[in-house]
Amino acid sequence: MAAGKKFTFICGNDDFLVGRAGKERFEVLTAEVTDEFAREVINGFAANVGEVEGAVNRFRDAVQTVSMFGGKRVVWLKDVNFLADTVTGRAESTLKLVEDLQQILDTVNPDETVVLITATPLDRRRSFPKWCEKHGDFSLVGGDGDSAGEALASVALAEAKSLGATFGSGAVELLLAKVGANTRLIVEETRKLASYAGDAGTIEEEHVAELTPNVAEGDFFEAAEAFFSGDLKWTLAALHRHFFTGGDARPVISALQNRNRILLQVRALVDAGEVRLGPRGLDGLPRAAGTYGSHFTGATEKSSFNLFTQNPWYVGKLAGSAKLPTLRRLIDNQQELIAAFEEIIQRPDEQEEVLREMAVRCLAPAA
Repeated sequence: MAAGKKFTFICGNDDFLVGRAGKERFEVLTAEVTDEFAREVINGFAANVGEVEGAVNRFRDAVQTVSMFGGKRVVWLKDVNFLADTVTGRAESTLKLVEDLQQILDTVNPDETVVLITATPLDRRRSFPKWCEKHGDFSLVGGDGDSAGEALASVALAEAKSLGATFGSGAVELLLAKVGANTRLIVEETRKLASYAGDAGTIEEEHVAELTPNVAEGDFFEAAEAFFSGDLKWTLAALHRHFFTGGDARPVISALQNRNRILLQVRALVDAGEVRLGPRGLDGLPRAAGTYGSHFTGATEKSSFNLFTQNPWYVGKLAGSAKLPTLRRLIDNQQELIAAFEEIIQRPDEQEEVLREMAVRCLAPAA
């Protein structure tokens, strides 16, 4: 605990990161506490005002309890969720109980009782978090707002470092594009990739492409990669693997349509001279967003219908991973995908055959 601080307060918007940071800090704080009765963990999760009151009362009793054999006690108020902007968090009774919690913390003697609080989610506009930041050993885990993407990358980088590994060029960006904002998966995938990297210790972009499933949007990564690479043999093999494991055609079509929509917009910008494909991917996308972004009214969430909501690195990767198809080819792809969906309705027991036939029509060289 920082010198002169009465308690430790760890917060953030990601329950996994906050919980993990809290566990690590609790282990440090209890390292020299041999009496198991001098360690107490109190559940601060509350679904209503009554449960908030119960948690605060249990915490008060724990803080005021004297160690049976002398020495310090460590009390962890864990998984506090009533400091958020929720119905329970906004209730007048809850706000009064939070004032009581602040009074309890203000009277803590850190020489006798070491207090740790972990809270997620948190409304930082309120006075209590600001008071904790001033009077406690305050830690905001995972960042917030615009720094969220950087925070996710830092999770992967920190996990790799702890395992003696590093990420090669483009590997972290591809990992985040495939996994999304799931910190648990980021950590587990980083562990798996670090193990695969072995003694070399460097997680390369091709390792991520080969080993990490694309779960960010349910995108069926291999089939889409194969199709838009123009490799018919690979596409047919990817489709066979998908259906061999009991897969359905609809999510594959959805994945292909999503990528085709993105590439249609990229192709239009390239043909208009607004962006260009370079060695680093797609150059000029931010400038194009400033020019055309306002026309995507109501499409502000991440969507394949709005190119400018996509990760710029990921867009550049998609556009530069193979020869960018012509606008005519991309429009034909979209028509073929619509026709395949309609045909599956007529031939529900022949889904693999429908997609294989579509792939051949789109990718087979002209006679």
